[in-house]
Amino acid sequence: MPKHLSVIIPAYNEENEIKATLEAIYNYFSKQNYSWEAIIVSDGSSDRTVEAVSEFISNKPEFSAIANTKNNGKGYVVRQGMIQAQGDYRLFTDADNSTSIEQIENFWPHFDEGYDIVIGSIEVPGSKIYEHAQWYRRLLGKYSKYLIRIVAGLWSIHDTQRGFKCFSAKAAGDIFSKTKIDRFGFDIEVLALAKKTGYKIKEVPVVWNNPGDSSVHISSYIETLKDLLKIRWYLWINAYKL
Repeated sequence: MPKHLSVIIPAYNEENEIKATLEAIYNYFSKQNYSWEAIIVSDGSSDRTVEAVSEFISNKPEFSAIANTKNNGKGYVVRQGMIQAQGDYRLFTDADNSTSIEQIENFWPHFDEGYDIVIGSIEVPGSKIYEHAQWYRRLLGKYSKYLIRIVAGLWSIHDTQRGFKCFSAKAAGDIFSKTKIDRFGFDIEVLALAKKTGYKIKEVPVVWNNPGDSSVHISSYIETLKDLLKIRWYLWINAYKL
């Protein structure tokens, strides 16, 4: 049955964080006057993520889970969730709740204005950042944003990498059926495809709380750079058949 909102939560080895995030989602949406569902997609977790999710959702029909046995990447599992989702709007959000779920309410007015995609950003006025990341992540993050905007043709988008993005059902179906990037660069690919196909994107400030124990390391930035070059090449040769 169609829902107003689908929430997709990609999860990889999140046994210590996932229950609190699912509780926050359940407690918040249970008080709202619209229908919703939440889909947790484990990316081949090797800890107790799947067990923790199963225990929490056992008596909550609004939740469902996909338990991949292999680690394929965040882009892969977000795509899985987006394709399975039934919502008129489809949000993916991080398993650590770094952008708290109630911030979705700031998105609805922009969908009403005719936008197809609304994304959370820490690079536009009004955003707040509570970050405890290593110095090299702050430095790499700052300069990589400019590189992404130039190479991917996304100069008008200041922050492509926040894990809090919502799509209309049509935009989600059109875009995620074409994506090829399975890991960290998938955010860039999704937005590049959206822009190329004429979907309207709105960047909205969010409050972002990063505890600093993220699984994102220097190697992740290198892999994202490789993905960025792949996306540029795919666009150049029209691999997406746009």
